Amino acid sequence: MTTSVKMSVVSLLNVAVRNNPAAFDAPYEFEITFECLEPLQKDLEWKLTYVGSATSSEHDQELDSLLVGPIPVGVNKFIFEADPPNLSRIPTNDIIGVTVILLTCSYDSREFVRVGYYVNNEYTDEALIAEPPKVPIIEKVRRNILAEKPRVTRFGIKWDSEESAPAEFPPDQPEADALEEDGTAYGAEEEEEEEEAIELTEGAKIEGDDAEMAGAEETAEPAKEEDEASDAGSEDLEAESSGSDED
Repeated sequence: MTTSVKMSVVSLLNVAVRNNPAAFDAPYEFEITFECLEPLQKDLEWKLTYVGSATSSEHDQELDSLLVGPIPVGVNKFIFEADPPNLSRIPTNDIIGVTVILLTCSYDSREFVRVGYYVNNEYTDEALIAEPPKVPIIEKVRRNILAEKPRVTRFGIKWDSEESAPAEFPPDQPEADALEEDGTAYGAEEEEEEEEAIELTEGAKIEGDDAEMAGAEETAEPAKEEDEASDAGSEDLEAESSGSDED
């Protein structure tokens, strides 16, 4: 028996990386725009996770989480800031090089969208590039997020208006979030990435609907220019941080 999945109540329209490139120990800052199609009973939970090592998930760090709400119907915008990762939890050999950050959003503890970015941590000093020290000199390390090529994965979940639906559906793009562990793929124009990655310029829109994101079933109106979206009812939402006070 096939379960019909209705259009997502919340559609991600745009994620703009505001401070990029930046120092390794600088806060992360994202401007997030999304559309809500019907009233929600609960808040949206946004999280940012830093992948500390390609070989083990035990080094992953949740940098911050935000509860955003109440959510009005229409186009909404807010700023998500997160602290840099804790160096003591990252293997020394994995500090320099390419890793991944994951921006996710959940409703009622059910994740419905995930955006993955490659991050390149590198020295800017030519001498350090030529002969990198065994112990990284963090104040000399620059963080560069590959903002123009995110991996966007959509998941069908149960919303307030779907009382008879299962809590979660299989992901619409089961392979889209399988980010490569090998850092050599950083910045590459590979055909597979062309098919599955949503190509953005920094601050550009995630245009179109979920069907354009590698075959998902959801639909949404194309994002407008930022100033038009603001005039059409974009609201700055209050975001309650639940992780920024943690060390």
